[in-house]
Amino acid sequence: MSTSLLLFFSSLLFSPLLTHSTNPSAINDDVLGLIVFKADIVDPYSKLSSWNEDDPSACNWDFIQCDPRSNRVTRLALSGLSLSGKLGRGLLQLESLQNLDLSKNNFSGPLNPDLLRLKDLESLDLSQNGFTGSIPDSYFEQCRSIRYINLASNMIFGEMPKNVGSCPTLAELDLSGNRLSGSLPSGIWALNALRNLDLSDNELIGDIPAGISRMFNLRSISLRGNKLTGKLPEDIGECLLLKSLDLTGNSISGELPVSLKKLSTCTFLSLRSNSFSGEVPTWVGEMKGLETLDLSWNKFSGEIPSSIGNLNSLKVLKLSGNGFTGSVPESISGCTNLQEVDFSWNSLTGNLPSWIFKLGLQRISFSDNVLSGAMPVPESVNPSVQVLDLSSNSLSGWIPAEISNLQGLQFLNLSWNSFSGSVPMSCGQLKLLEVLDFTGCGLNGTIPAEIKGAISLKELRLGQNSLTGEILTQIGNCSSLTFLDLSQNNLTGPIPAALSNLTNLSTVNLSQNKLSGSIPKQLSNLPRLLSFNVSHNLLSGDIPSGTFFDSIPSSSLSDNPGLCGALVKKSCPAVLPKPIVLNPNSSNPLVEPSPNNPTSFHHKRIILSISTLIAIAAAATIAIGVITVTVLNLRVRESGARSTAVLELSDGYLSQSPTTDMNSGKVVMFDGSDPEFIAGNHAVANKDCELGRGGFGSVYKATLIDGQPVAIKKLTVSSLVKSQEDFEREVKLLGKLKHRNLVAMRGYYWTPSLQLLIYDYISGGNLYKHLHESSETSALSWKERFDIILGIARSLAHLHRHGVIHYNLKSSNVLLDSSGEAKVGDYGLAKLLPMLDRYVLSSKIQSALGYMAPEFACRAVKITDKCDVYGFGILVLEILTGKRPVEYLEDDVVVLCDLVRTALDEGRVEECIDERLCGKFPIEEAVPVVKLGLVCISQVPSNRPDMGEVVNILELIRCPQDSPEGEIS
Repeated sequence: MSTSLLLFFSSLLFSPLLTHSTNPSAINDDVLGLIVFKADIVDPYSKLSSWNEDDPSACNWDFIQCDPRSNRVTRLALSGLSLSGKLGRGLLQLESLQNLDLSKNNFSGPLNPDLLRLKDLESLDLSQNGFTGSIPDSYFEQCRSIRYINLASNMIFGEMPKNVGSCPTLAELDLSGNRLSGSLPSGIWALNALRNLDLSDNELIGDIPAGISRMFNLRSISLRGNKLTGKLPEDIGECLLLKSLDLTGNSISGELPVSLKKLSTCTFLSLRSNSFSGEVPTWVGEMKGLETLDLSWNKFSGEIPSSIGNLNSLKVLKLSGNGFTGSVPESISGCTNLQEVDFSWNSLTGNLPSWIFKLGLQRISFSDNVLSGAMPVPESVNPSVQVLDLSSNSLSGWIPAEISNLQGLQFLNLSWNSFSGSVPMSCGQLKLLEVLDFTGCGLNGTIPAEIKGAISLKELRLGQNSLTGEILTQIGNCSSLTFLDLSQNNLTGPIPAALSNLTNLSTVNLSQNKLSGSIPKQLSNLPRLLSFNVSHNLLSGDIPSGTFFDSIPSSSLSDNPGLCGALVKKSCPAVLPKPIVLNPNSSNPLVEPSPNNPTSFHHKRIILSISTLIAIAAAATIAIGVITVTVLNLRVRESGARSTAVLELSDGYLSQSPTTDMNSGKVVMFDGSDPEFIAGNHAVANKDCELGRGGFGSVYKATLIDGQPVAIKKLTVSSLVKSQEDFEREVKLLGKLKHRNLVAMRGYYWTPSLQLLIYDYISGGNLYKHLHESSETSALSWKERFDIILGIARSLAHLHRHGVIHYNLKSSNVLLDSSGEAKVGDYGLAKLLPMLDRYVLSSKIQSALGYMAPEFACRAVKITDKCDVYGFGILVLEILTGKRPVEYLEDDVVVLCDLVRTALDEGRVEECIDERLCGKFPIEEAVPVVKLGLVCISQVPSNRPDMGEVVNILELIRCPQDSPEGEIS
């Protein structure tokens, strides 16, 4: 059908004269309406190929359901088809439409309020698209029979319409994951039929309005991830049918309203990351339906009420990050369905409760308290416990051998306590154990050989103890091991060559022991080794050569007087073997001639030592090498010239030279602007214009024809890039991620052999240079650093709301614009590389040592956005201290997170803050930010906060006064 004919039918379709036609031919209105809708959108995979304008009915088309009596379309379900474009008026012709699902596509443009005018429409799902603009004031005034509206995960901004309460039939409203601002309109409580309300992850401010008690049908309400303040409404408990209340990540304060105890059917209550204060009232035990109670990261104080033990249905109890004191109630043993408890980061005292191994708990955390006494003994086999974190307390006595009864244990952290005795041999019986952390526990004795039985072990941390004996070769049987820390002990003997069997090993720290012998040459073959620290030992001999050891920092080898080689600037002693004498008169050239043989005076003896022969051979090899390198250099220069020519300009297109793939492509700019560049005397990505290089490729500066500078990233992993369709789909998704703290992607270019990404050019340079290469006079101020941290947090929260993991967060990927505002770049690019597994990512992309979350090296652990949270935590500490995540000193290696954690434990955080600030920072802000950074780098991913929570915590931390930065008090 021609475009003009299609437009003609379109004008007929929406003529007022035909809107309510009773003519039998009106059955074709659905066909024509859908064809008009199809003409307005892009269908990259031809999912709608069955839609044919010549068909008399649309009922046999894909994704369509019809009423069997009227043959009119009642359901249109196009979820997840990669469709894009703007919604035209074609859908308005589907007068009998009841269910419209366009979710998980790439639709854009403003919302069309007329959709709600369809008289039979009951369900509208436009979630996970790219719709922009504000919600029109008339949007909710068009309601007729609508019961379900889902606009989640778009880019809708502006205030919520005041007349949101005009839909009397609405039962579910989901506007989460947008950028809605302003206060929550009180009219929303007029939706008497509403059962589920989700306004999470927006930017709503102000108090929660009064009147919520009118919502007598309300079952679920989520306001998490906003900026709401004030107190929780006193009448919240009048919503007697409420089953889920989620206020996580706001700034709500005050004590808990008494009416909450009326919510006897409520199963989920999360007030995490707010500013609630006072004691938790005893009436909380009357909320008998609770399955999840999360009061973590508030300002609660006093003792934990023993009445919690009355919550028989409770499965998850999280009280971390408060000011609770006293002992842990034994009454909690009455919560027989409990699966997870988190009491970490409080000031709890006394002994650990006896019930921790008697209930069916799966996750147990009491870290960072003041608990003392002995660790309870698991008296019987308990396969349920998966995570046990008792770190940073004052526990004493022996670690019980019965720990092996916890057969389901995957994560065991008893670090930084005051235990005595040795590492239990029974730990080797924990077949599922992946992380064993006994750092700083005061243990002695030897490393038990039985440890080889822990076949799933990925991290073994036994540093800062008093262990003796040798490193057993049996550790080489732990084939999954990625992290080994035995530093700061009294270990002796050699480094076992069996470590070379651990092909997954990435980090080894054997420093500050009494190890002797040489470094096994086999270790140079470990494919994933990133860090190997053997400083401060008694090692000797030559340093192995190989991929890793050719670039190992000298500080990782320091204070080993017997080591020799170029890296330690000490030559190895030469070995001079016995000379070989060549007798020209002997059939055996190795037989020395008799001194009485007269011919010996006529023939000169030829004496060549092995070292001389080697020297001659080496000289020949070097000569051949020089010639080869020269030839290769000439070829590389020619190739470089050709590769530069690949990016020459022609009429606004990037065309390839004849020496490359002939499948050239067009530059696509997302905003529809002119993609033509100023050619000048250079190519677009000429080496003279190079800004830097990273794990994904090189970045160049170029200029558009309108004079705007842009940054072009040339991907260097093109052999692993997805197909054009997949590549363009992922890039377009990234192009929709607009945020003030993200480097905006402007466009792209694709051919099978060349891929370019076009970004805004940010003039202020990267954060790494500002932190580590600036003088004292030009160093970032405290306010600038805090703003940068908050900006990075907001950008990551935005990415995570849209399902994008950064994967490559580090200071060199954070840029500062001319006003000093942070702009995060290189986000989401790992999705373009489907063939890269996590190990390649960890070495290729996350090449900056120190930012990578520990689970990145664990094949069985899912990579989630909590990896970004870990990298963010490291970045926070780097910004505050001005130190790199890992610094190699002349005779030591300093791991930043360990340095800061120790300073916090010893009450001297101010000593860690960048000395270039000269004490000009508010200590009341510095300490909480340091603590937040340390929480973000928790070893257990689930213990790390969400980035939305991080943003809210930072906004709570910032002092309200706008006064000059104060001195440390």
